[in-house]
Amino acid sequence: MTGQTRLLENRWDDAFAATLDEPGKLLYRSNLLGADKRITNYGGGNTSAKVIETDPLTGEQVRVLWVKGSGGDVGTIKLDGFATLYLDKLEALKGIYKGVDDEDRMVGFLPHCTFNLNPRAASIDTPLHGFVPFAHVDHMHPDAIIAIAASKKSRELTQQIFGNEIGWLPWRRPGFQLGLDLEAFVKANPNAKGVVLESHGLFTWADDAKDCYELTLDIINKAIEWFARETEGKTIFGGAVVESLPQAERRAIAARLMPEIRGRIGHVERKLGHFDDQDAVLEFVNSKNLKPLGALGTSCPDHFLRTKIRPLILDFDPAKPDVDAVIAALDQALEAYRADYSRYYESCKHGNSPKMRDPNPVIFLVPGVGMLSFARDKATARIAGEFYVNAINVMRGASTVSEYQGLPEQEAFDIEYWLLEEAKLQRMPKLKSLAGRVAFVTGGAGGIGRATAARLMGEGACVVLADIDGAALEETKTGFEKSFGRDVVRGVLLDVTNEEGVTNAFREACIEFGGIDILVSNAGIASSAPVEETSLDMWNRNIDILATGYFLVSREAFRLFRRQKLGGNVVFVASKNGLASSPGASAYCTAKAAEIHLARCLALEGAEAGIRVNTVNPDAVLRGSKIWNGEWREQRAASSKIEVSELEEHYRKRSLLKLNVLPEDIAETVYFLASDASAKSTGNIINVDAGNAQSFTR
Repeated sequence: MTGQTRLLENRWDDAFAATLDEPGKLLYRSNLLGADKRITNYGGGNTSAKVIETDPLTGEQVRVLWVKGSGGDVGTIKLDGFATLYLDKLEALKGIYKGVDDEDRMVGFLPHCTFNLNPRAASIDTPLHGFVPFAHVDHMHPDAIIAIAASKKSRELTQQIFGNEIGWLPWRRPGFQLGLDLEAFVKANPNAKGVVLESHGLFTWADDAKDCYELTLDIINKAIEWFARETEGKTIFGGAVVESLPQAERRAIAARLMPEIRGRIGHVERKLGHFDDQDAVLEFVNSKNLKPLGALGTSCPDHFLRTKIRPLILDFDPAKPDVDAVIAALDQALEAYRADYSRYYESCKHGNSPKMRDPNPVIFLVPGVGMLSFARDKATARIAGEFYVNAINVMRGASTVSEYQGLPEQEAFDIEYWLLEEAKLQRMPKLKSLAGRVAFVTGGAGGIGRATAARLMGEGACVVLADIDGAALEETKTGFEKSFGRDVVRGVLLDVTNEEGVTNAFREACIEFGGIDILVSNAGIASSAPVEETSLDMWNRNIDILATGYFLVSREAFRLFRRQKLGGNVVFVASKNGLASSPGASAYCTAKAAEIHLARCLALEGAEAGIRVNTVNPDAVLRGSKIWNGEWREQRAASSKIEVSELEEHYRKRSLLKLNVLPEDIAETVYFLASDASAKSTGNIINVDAGNAQSFTR
């Protein structure tokens, strides 16, 4: 068994399926299968259906293959994610195929088979589906099946578990020849319902969409049940040799290690991290066989394309948890990993192989703590971790009932550096300007904070929203999750005047993303009173939040920036009132002036480490502002002897440019200062106040 005893549930709804056409049933089946990571990993596997369609040119009825397109994910795919091909044209390609050395050329012919000008590119697995003479085909990567496929006794286990119901084929790289192999297998074994592909996965087929779905579940469940029986009472991974640390300690260690790793592997391309300490991971990293199994590498092609062929296992003893020693040894461990990856590349490369890619590890395993994964964006880092959990489950099952075997290095290389895979990478969209960056935004649930977070996420950054208002924070985070996805935003409840709270908030950011690159210090309040009526509480509250709070988050950011050694970026959202005095607001103006001067001091201190510090001075940003929704609005209206409803128009007319200042205007300036567009600017102040002579800096 692969670490799970719960069987897959049949979720097919006959009533709903009855409302669907054949492509609709294919989509339904695909989404059901892809919803469970025990069936297939993200982006892995594919599904197909052979459908009778009307040819748009001739009006004749033709057979069309609907198959998951290149790069799609069956769990989230929509109808436009399927490629469509004339089946007779696909069949005709057999006549020009010249053998296994002709594989890559054959992919170039797939677009010539396109039905109805469908722009979705067909994947290399298309012949595997097209040449199986059944209407519906599923190709999945279930942990329980790959545990069989990656076993030394793979063929014998397949026969033992499934009899003649499911056949077996030896390892072959996906492509045209494997499609022909499958076709030949079906012709030779007409009663077989599927096949296990060595070191790869499962194919199943039927002539009805529901039958195919239920068959796929049934075969996987048979494997799950078989492993449950065979592994019961047996020692897993050679048994545990260390114990897991308590969860709080695991997270604290991850928070220390991740920025250190991120800094060492992120100089050429910024990396984001993901931490996973689920039971399956801990069972593996705590085991006797961690190092020998880890060294064998992953088996399924989808696994090592995401995770590299093997992980980096850090030397850490949870019984004597010396994190400083691990950090001190990181440079040597990484250098050894890079050297081994270079050896792998040099010994396996071909004359036309693409240049060696990033030689840094993706997966880091820490005994007693868990798994750290790093990639160019958070989603990819998380998915890489999920893939390695799949690999752990495979190793668990295979090594318990047989002997686990990874894919040979040359086979692994030929897939990792496949020219077709390289072409796919080259087609990926250009990275956005803040890709790989993490921003920490205080006052993140207010008007300026929300607009700033949206602007930064729109440019590819991940954002940690920090705010003292729990309800507003949750609402803001939920809204961003819907707009940008759950991977790119986190929320932390934070009082910026609480020193311990600030430290903990940055620790959470490190656990969630691996570190911080940008601090937007934006938390704020406002108060108004003549000086003789200004209480000490009012004075202290302004200083605490607007000066001390800015100091505390900046200090924590500086500590983190220096550990990462990747530079850093601090943007203070101060105020026009930090430069231009205002009657009846001495506490507020003084605190804002302190912010501006603190920023200049920090710019001096941070320059040698590549840490830039700049200030944005807004004025009268009323829309969406929590500050302006309270007494401050009434007090400023009274100070100007106007009605509250007249305040926005009053400020517009007061400005030199006769314009209102909106949260998005501040966000645009923050983005400029946080991006490489201002890479040669530090210690600067930009007023975004529509023009006010009093706040001119010179």
